[in-house]
Amino acid sequence: MNMEKIKQSQKFPLTIKRIGINGEGVGYFKKQVVFVPGALPGEEVVVEAVKVHPKFTEAIVKKVRKRSPYRVKAPCPVYEQCGGCQLQHLRYDQQLKEKRDILIQSLERHTNFNIEKMDIRETIGMEDPWKYRNKSQFQIREVNGKVVAGLYSLNSHRVISVPECIVQHPATNKVNNEVRRILEDFRIPIYNEKTKKGIVKTIVVRVGVETGQVQIVLVTTGKELPRKEMIIKEIKKRLPEVMSVMQNINPKKTSLVFGDKTQKLAGTEYIEEKMSVFSYELSARAFFQLNPEQTLKLYDEVKKAAQLTGKEKIVDAYCGVGTIGLWLAEDAAEIRGMDVIAEGITDAKKNARKHGVENAMYVTGKAEDILPKWEKEGWHPDVIIVDPPRTGCDEKFLQTLLKIKPKKFIYVSCNPSTLAKDLQFISKHYQVEYIQPVDMFPQTAHVECISQLILKCN
Repeated sequence: MNMEKIKQSQKFPLTIKRIGINGEGVGYFKKQVVFVPGALPGEEVVVEAVKVHPKFTEAIVKKVRKRSPYRVKAPCPVYEQCGGCQLQHLRYDQQLKEKRDILIQSLERHTNFNIEKMDIRETIGMEDPWKYRNKSQFQIREVNGKVVAGLYSLNSHRVISVPECIVQHPATNKVNNEVRRILEDFRIPIYNEKTKKGIVKTIVVRVGVETGQVQIVLVTTGKELPRKEMIIKEIKKRLPEVMSVMQNINPKKTSLVFGDKTQKLAGTEYIEEKMSVFSYELSARAFFQLNPEQTLKLYDEVKKAAQLTGKEKIVDAYCGVGTIGLWLAEDAAEIRGMDVIAEGITDAKKNARKHGVENAMYVTGKAEDILPKWEKEGWHPDVIIVDPPRTGCDEKFLQTLLKIKPKKFIYVSCNPSTLAKDLQFISKHYQVEYIQPVDMFPQTAHVECISQLILKCN
């Protein structure tokens, strides 16, 4: 059958069927998939093709003929230019439903599961889905002698100035704006991507939401930072809440914000954050969840999924600063964690000592290297918990899991596509009991999921 292809700049009507994994509307024209940012399920729109690919087309809305009843006015003034949020134009209760659907779409695409028979739970949301992010990473540029801090525009390296981000904790906005002014006042050379000249690339601000402590990390191209002492003095004067000022050196042209070397400029090397009875020391590069309120719910769901009796040996793979393991330690016989970032492991050990958790040990390295050694030594885990990056679990790790065969595997995922692929990979030996979506990032298309997997009796 010779199907007529969509042409560049072609305008055509489209009915939006669902939300895609990046928050765009998805429809079909002459059996070809079309992605339309800003369009919502149920809407009838006229679109214009802007990029035609072999398997799909990207289009923009020219006219909305039938609006979704869930469409709202996005409160952020730069929402349509900034790439940070994707769903501010969708009513929040409906965002939660669409996020569950994004998970289902990934399972349909990447697995052969009977999805209708699966226990896929309703998404756990927030009462107030704004001002929740405890960390900002704002790129900085110099425009007409002014220092601008903000986020990249969608699919570009153009920085959109964001003086007041409404999903950021107010403290991060305040500190970010003040640091930007200080850099401007002292005429610190700002990095220019085109000329590769300049020094300061990014301002990273993290706040301990419960403690009020703030850390600033200035990411620079090299060790040099002109007028360093004046910058530190001014930060101390204008921002007494800042406990830690760090410099991270990243000379590479890369999408990664941080380089390998971090040095202290002033204050402590870490800030403290509290969650429930725990307090955590957070160094500049240590991973910590960006939404503390939802993190409590997420970790409680992990605890529910683990169903601990006090006798279990637990592995916390990709453990970061040890947050999940510490959360479960009192209900387990032993916790062992590992991560490839050495600073995170140092923090995890400190955090365990500080809370008197004696049944936890942490080592630097990859789970797929460490687990077989422990197995040889006669130490066998009952439960393995993973919280990997967006790329999902390393295949070697999954192969190791299938060899070691713990009774229970708890998978905390921030990417439904890689989650689905990984679940398919291990489904020969593990049964997916249920998946619980949690909304860690309201107003965006991201969805976090906790999957409980039980070893099948072969």
